Amino acid sequence: MPLRDHFRPPLDLITSWEGFHGQWPAVIVQQLRKQLPTGYVAEPRVHSGSQVEIDIAAFERDEASPSSRMTEGHGGVATAVWAPAEPSVAVETTLPDYDEYEVRIFDARRGRRLVAAIEIVSPANKDRPEHRNVFVAKCVALLQKGVAVSIVDLVTVKHFNLYVELLAVIGHADPSLSDPPPHLYAASCRWTRRGKRTLLEAWSHTLALEKPLPTLPLWLGADLVIPLNLEQSYEQACGDLSIA
Repeated sequence: MPLRDHFRPPLDLITSWEGFHGQWPAVIVQQLRKQLPTGYVAEPRVHSGSQVEIDIAAFERDEASPSSRMTEGHGGVATAVWAPAEPSVAVETTLPDYDEYEVRIFDARRGRRLVAAIEIVSPANKDRPEHRNVFVAKCVALLQKGVAVSIVDLVTVKHFNLYVELLAVIGHADPSLSDPPPHLYAASCRWTRRGKRTLLEAWSHTLALEKPLPTLPLWLGADLVIPLNLEQSYEQACGDLSIA
């Protein structure tokens, strides 16, 4: 079955991309549980950064400002709290939050050691440089810890390739990709050792609307791999949500 455009009419007038992005990780987990060897478990993780707000003031006590507080030393003499110099930078901003649609696979026999992560890209992951940097930094950190990372990007409204940006951070490129690189893609990456050498291995695919999705290698260990059938889980997720 073909890949749909979940971000433009007519489909986005019928169903939201958030609903699909939330359902797809759960379906991937359902299908992986039939394939994973004994001792491995998969879990979905969904976090929509743009829709979650925390009222910090609700957790703060109504006290005097820090500059007016006094503390008593051992001699019982009140002393002013130490105050730092003026900050070098003071700009109005917010800490970058990010959307997280992923599946994580753990080796339960080794203290739930994380062995693989499947990252499904959202529009918010691509909409501004700081969000792209956070996403790429997260993937690089996982790879450095020996976690295999798969990235799946179906976002048609933001023309960036986070897989290419990930390789650029590491100082490499994928010669199989076109110039400019595709904005719809799927890739699996891992760092592995071959003798005394440390290799970055990657399998990338260009995606296209009205074309089926590929099967990626999902590495659970140095010599242990299972197929990640994106087409099968994608179609089931679409069917579950009555997406024609």
